[in-house]
Amino acid sequence: MAEATLARRTPGRRRPALAGFAFSSPWIIGLVVFMAGPILVSLYYSFTEFNLFQSPRWVGLDNYATLVKDPKFLGSVFNTAYLAVIGVPLGLAFALLVALALNFPVRGQPLYRAIVYLPAIVPVVTASYLWRWVFNAQYGYLNQVIGRIGLPQPNWLADPVWTKPAVLLITWWGIGATAVIYLAALKQVPQQLYEAAAVDGANGWQRFWYVTWPALTPVTLFQLVMGVIAALQIFAPTYLLTQSRGNAANGGPGDSLLTYTMHLFHNAFVFLKMGQAAAMAWILFLVIGLLTSLILLTSRRWVHYGSE
Repeated sequence: MAEATLARRTPGRRRPALAGFAFSSPWIIGLVVFMAGPILVSLYYSFTEFNLFQSPRWVGLDNYATLVKDPKFLGSVFNTAYLAVIGVPLGLAFALLVALALNFPVRGQPLYRAIVYLPAIVPVVTASYLWRWVFNAQYGYLNQVIGRIGLPQPNWLADPVWTKPAVLLITWWGIGATAVIYLAALKQVPQQLYEAAAVDGANGWQRFWYVTWPALTPVTLFQLVMGVIAALQIFAPTYLLTQSRGNAANGGPGDSLLTYTMHLFHNAFVFLKMGQAAAMAWILFLVIGLLTSLILLTSRRWVHYGSE
């Protein structure tokens, strides 16, 4: 009897599932046609010599071997790693400090939050061109301020020593969204925990380390993963800062701002080496997947959830 009842219910259960598939089918078809298909085709192109004007010619692993021997490829890997290793942790720390400051109950708090968040909504192209003016060695606002306090004025965009710090300043300027996410997480920390810690004699640093920080670790994990992914794909700021009038971006002085994605762009659309560009894209995909997996695996040691 139980089997007969289950058999009668099964068609009814299938109808909502079929309806769900029907409603989601346009998205699934679009995913297959416009994303999954091109991704698989790019994997094939990564093993070929292809320039858009001739049929692809199978070369096996030659594209990958050529990239490993390419000084520009190795330089782009170093530049991107530099921006990621320094930019992401310091950016998260800066955003957390801003969020902690915004969490204090003071007058005008909504206004301060809006001011902090505003740079995050400025289009990256617009912001990059504004920063080109700010970093100008002769009439840039930043050097004018530095000169008035008696410090040496760097040539931000022409000196390889200062180009990467300039890009880091641009990325940190847009930490408003990260700070707002941290602020939302801070609002979720139960006040009873702070009161209990105060009763136990915990000072400010101890309350932060044993109460606030554990509550923020899940959000930090999310922001760390997203920050690493974004840093490894950084393109627009470095491209626009090194672009000369009427010409493509050249990577800056001494290729100091030639990031991985910019070198990929050059291979694809300047030199028409589509095979090498596809190989670079797949290397980047695998590296991002590996780093994300490592971060998630190690997060078990330092991320604390409310149920634990």
